[in-house]
Formats: sequence, structure tokens, C-alpha cells
Amino acid sequence: MAFPPSFIDELVARNPIEEVVSQYVQLKRSGANLFGLCPFHGEKTASFSVSPDKGIYYCFGCHKGGGVINFQMEIEGLSYPDAVRALAKRAGMEVPEDAQYQSRYRRQERLWALHKEAARFFHAQLYAPVGAEGLAYAQRRGMTRGTLTRFGIGFAPNSWSALVDAMRAKGYTDQELRDGGLVSEKNGRIFDRFRNRLMFPIIDVRGNVIGFGGRVMDDSTPKYLNSPETDIFNKRKNLFGLNLAKRSKLGYLILVEGYMDAIALHQHGFDCAVASLGTSLTQEHAALLSRYTEQVVLIYDGDDAGQNATRRAIPMLEAAGIGVKVLRMRDAKDPDEFLRKFGADRFKVLLEEASNRVEYQLGSIMRKYDLENDEQRVKFVREAAEMISTLNSPVQREVYGGRAAEAARISMDAMKLEIKKAFQRRMARERKKREQQELAPAQALQPKSRAIRYDNIKSAMAEETVIAMVLKEPGLLEQTKGLQCSEFSSPLLGRIYEELQLRYRRGLEVAAGVLEDLSEEEMSHLAGIVQRHQEPVKEAVLEDCIRIIQAEHRAGQVSSEEDLMALREKFKEQKGMKS
Repeated sequence: MAFPPSFIDELVARNPIEEVVSQYVQLKRSGANLFGLCPFHGEKTASFSVSPDKGIYYCFGCHKGGGVINFQMEIEGLSYPDAVRALAKRAGMEVPEDAQYQSRYRRQERLWALHKEAARFFHAQLYAPVGAEGLAYAQRRGMTRGTLTRFGIGFAPNSWSALVDAMRAKGYTDQELRDGGLVSEKNGRIFDRFRNRLMFPIIDVRGNVIGFGGRVMDDSTPKYLNSPETDIFNKRKNLFGLNLAKRSKLGYLILVEGYMDAIALHQHGFDCAVASLGTSLTQEHAALLSRYTEQVVLIYDGDDAGQNATRRAIPMLEAAGIGVKVLRMRDAKDPDEFLRKFGADRFKVLLEEASNRVEYQLGSIMRKYDLENDEQRVKFVREAAEMISTLNSPVQREVYGGRAAEAARISMDAMKLEIKKAFQRRMARERKKREQQELAPAQALQPKSRAIRYDNIKSAMAEETVIAMVLKEPGLLEQTKGLQCSEFSSPLLGRIYEELQLRYRRGLEVAAGVLEDLSEEEMSHLAGIVQRHQEPVKEAVLEDCIRIIQAEHRAGQVSSEEDLMALREKFKEQKGMKS
């Protein structure tokens, strides 16, 4: 929906971007800007920049950027109107709402409320006669009443319409049940999606019930059935138990594969456990975890699938700036079984023995080869050297190189030489990649998004400079009156320039409202322009840029006219019209 420009100006003014961003990112000042680790992608060095005076953010790594409203949209996964509403609530402002907006937001609110009512229904059924089997199963699995209450665990009766009937009685429509993924449909009739299953509510970090996981109590399949993707549930962006684990004081998070493992850990005092929702760890999961911890202990199953998942998860977590330890289960297939067999004290010992990711990776490589076989030992040395060569610290390379040499029964000098060769090969690959980038400067200047391309790089660079300057000093728009948006080679930059001129003439805050009409990609591109062009404002530079833009525009017109005339002449010649 379109909000009044004056309202957006006030909203932006009353929500300073550095204050909003600092709720999610630890920022440190460097000159006029603030820097921190990007919350949208994994990184170890701070490339996420916030410019308080311009009211924008920009990441030099993933190239996302925009204003305070766009940041709220990205960080919380909100639509534009919902982000405005959240910021208005923060600032104590009343939102001018239209019917369309009210309808969309109320639909989401209805789905949250529906899932909350469904969770209450399932929990009540667990203690009703119909849920006796489910309660007995939960007790056999060692769950206490306190745990059942804390996680809101329930039971879906073995009925085709128990939930449907209960929710209809609460006033929810069949369409809302469909939209919430709580029912299935056949021949035009809906019926309960979850039947005869122990039910685990999935709760987001804001405390909203957004979906469910249902587990069978026998060997039937599928063992787990999760809610489908809906307007309020995305399994790639949520983790089971994070709403509780985020408050843990243990200083780290434990990442496990299943609901039962996470619940068992919480019940035994490890209140920092979370689980993925029937999917492998994603970059979105890693970014989400990085908001709440700097250390993750990975505990995946010891089978091939679990170990492959561990190997995939490690680089994603490290890229998000998270330190990784890996715990290998012993004498039990998973944490739930271990805790029931041996208790919390023994598990604490396992945690203390958890290896860092380098030890884990070196051990995994070692187990792949028969080190009594000479050919296999050579392969082990080469693969171990490749892995060790990626370590940034010379001390780490020395320590783990020594372990690999000892395992392969070769001299440390030989291992050092192999690591050096692997390191040189890697440096050569990276150098070649840099050289290729440097050989294509024009390509490097092109926008990252393919939807935004520059046909005339020379003019576009001048256009970028003009926009960056007038955003920094809007008064310069008095000196650019002779420059028309139609003279811009980039349609996007011309549109931004036109909007800036319009807002300036109307006496509105120049930067605030420009972002409202841009797409996510366009906002990121504009934020990048401002961050790239940090040079001091000089009128002579502005005049040069205007001259370049207008000259390139005229040259383009002449070229187009010449091309058109040549085409006409060729057409005449083909038709025999020339004498």
C-alpha cells in the first residue's frame, strides 16, 4: 500500500537506522559510518556498513542495502506494510491504514491465532482419554509433565475431523485451515492433516506458533510429518526450540537433527539446544544462529547421512562468523538415547571433549584411508595437506600438520613441504581469479543484479556520482536543474533522479521517500552507490558529471540517427529506389 510521504518522512526520522540496526547487529564506529558483521550472510570480517547521516545500510559482501524500512523487512521477513507497522509501533506512531493492508495483516494475524488455538487443542487432547496412547508414548520417551508443558507438546486424535470441528467451532473458516496447512483435501472435502501423532508446535523467535511437527508412535511412515510452507511458516528460516534457547546463559548453542534430541537436552539442563525442521542446515539458519551465539556444537547422527550433513554445515556456520565444535556420539545413536542411558553428567563430559572442526575434519579424512597401505597413505597426506593449507594461522598449520605426519608415519619436514605445495596451489588459484576480475573492469562496474544493467558505463558512473552527491547535499539539486532525467543512460538512475528533484521541489525529505518505490534489488543498488561514492562534494566534479551525461546522451542520439539514416539508405537500395 502507499503511505503518505509526510508519514514516511516522520517514521524514518523517528527510527534512526543506527538504533534499529543495533538491535540486531553489534556496530562499531569507523569515521562517519558504523560497521558490523552482516546479519544477512555469513562473514568473519565486518563488511556491513550503516550510514546514520544518509539513513542507509549496505553490505559490501552480499550487496544488500537500503533504508530503515527495508532493513526491517529483511531482518524480520516482513512485507513492506508490516515493516512500516512494526517501526510505527516502535516509535509510538499511528499508522494510516487502508482496507487492503488491514486485510493482508489481519489474515496473518488470523493464521497466528489459528495455530495458537490448534496448539491448545492438541495439548488438551494429550490429557484427554483419546490421548492416552500419546501420553504413554511421551512418558516412555522420558518426557516429564513440565517438559510437555514447556514445549506445548500435544496429541492429534486418530480422527478425520477432530481439529477441523474444533477450529470451526472457534469461528475459523475452511479456507483459513487450508491457508494454515492444517488440513488436507480430497474431492472438495477437507480433513485433518495430522492424525494419531504426537504433536510438536513450531514457535518462531517472536513467540508465534507458525506450524507443527507430528511424530508417529510406531514404525509407520512417514515418521515425522511437518506443516507445509505457508504465509507464516518457512522451514529454511526457522529452528525448533530457538524461542527458548535464545535465552540460555550457557554461552553456546547445540544444533541437533530432531525434535526429541532438542527436547531431551532441554529437560536435562542443556537449555541451548535447537533442531532443524526436517531440512539440512541452510545459510538462512546459519545467519539466524549468528544473531544469538558465536559458538555452535554440532551433534548429528553418526551414520553417513549425519556425517555428510556435518561436513556441509561446518563451512556455512563458519562463514556466518560462528565457531564450530563437533560432538561424536559414543554408546548411543543420538543425544536423546545417551541422556536416557547415562544422564546429564556423562553428557557434560562428552561436551567438554567435543573436537573443534579442524580435529573433526582431520579425523574424518583419516578414517577414509587404510594407513597401513602405502598408496592410501599418500592419498591421505595429500587430502590432509589440502585441508590444513586452508587454515589461516601458521600455528594451526604446524600443529595439525604434525598430527597428520604422525598418523601417516612420515617426517614433519615432508608434511610441511606437502602443505606448502597445497598452499601455493590455492594461492595461485585465488591469484588467477583476481587477475580475471581485474582484466574486466567494465564488468566489475556493472550492477550485481542482472535486472539492472548499464548500457553506457561512462555515463552511468557520472550518473551515480550525481545521485550520491545530491543525496549527501540535497541543496545541489538547485545546480542540476538543467539536467533532465531523460538524459540519463540508466532508466533506474534517471527515475531516482526524477524522484529526488520532485521531492526537493515539494519541500520533502529528499532521501526518505525515494526508497519506498524501489524494489529490493534497486534499493540495494542505490545503497551501494552511496557507499561507493564517499568522495567530498565538489561543485567542479558535479559540473563535470553533468557535462559527461549530456555529452553521452547527445552522442547516443547522433549515433541512433546515423544508424537510422543508414538503415533507410540500405532499404532504399534494396528496393531499387536509389538512382
